[in-house]
Amino acid sequence: MQLSRFMQHVDGNLSAEIGRKELHDWQGTMWSRRYQAIVVSGEEAAQVERLRYHLAHGVKEGLVDQVKRWPGVHFAKSILGGKPLKGLWFNRTAEFAAKQRGEDFGRLKYAEEEELVLSQLPCWADLTPEQHRKRTAELVEEIEQEARADREARGIEPLGVEAILRQDPHTRPNQTKKSPAPLYHAATKAAREAFWEAYSAFVVAFREAAERLRAGDRTASFPLGSFPPGLPFVSVYGARPP
Repeated sequence: MQLSRFMQHVDGNLSAEIGRKELHDWQGTMWSRRYQAIVVSGEEAAQVERLRYHLAHGVKEGLVDQVKRWPGVHFAKSILGGKPLKGLWFNRTAEFAAKQRGEDFGRLKYAEEEELVLSQLPCWADLTPEQHRKRTAELVEEIEQEARADREARGIEPLGVEAILRQDPHTRPNQTKKSPAPLYHAATKAAREAFWEAYSAFVVAFREAAERLRAGDRTASFPLGSFPPGLPFVSVYGARPP
């Protein structure tokens, strides 16, 4: 439930910011589909693969040859540099109130500095910051080497920073890659089977409770983490934490 509310807040505010007239004047839907949270198994291989996937953004698409050369925000820069990832949050509510008062203010008058805290992977939780940076740097080096070999085999060069910045944000590709998102990220067959068994048991318990509720039994017990029809979310905590 917390993740759902958090992503609703982030995606809603992000799309509103990108769509502002003074920035891109974006019309219509910002996101191509609804946000989907995908479970990652507790296996180290599965968690590291997800980290590697995100580290590769910008390089694997052939836009830049090195992660550090991506002109936008990239969490790898923060990890490798050992510096916190900071940015500005524009308080649009305060700006609106100021406009209603007839106040003339600058762009940064109601901007608040925010720091994004990056946690280490659960499987790497015991690593020191130095060890974590070393492991991450090794992944980045592998990513860049593989991308370099792929470009050489195809005889192409990375797009480059200048060309990236010249792109019209409203331009759409002629073809887009569409594939169904997986329900679960796992490294082994055993982990996938364990997930499906747990998920199947969850579905059975939910359907049984729904049938009892439909029959008029208000004491029907729904499984944790579910949204009973017409009833509050069934939280693991029993009550919403403060």
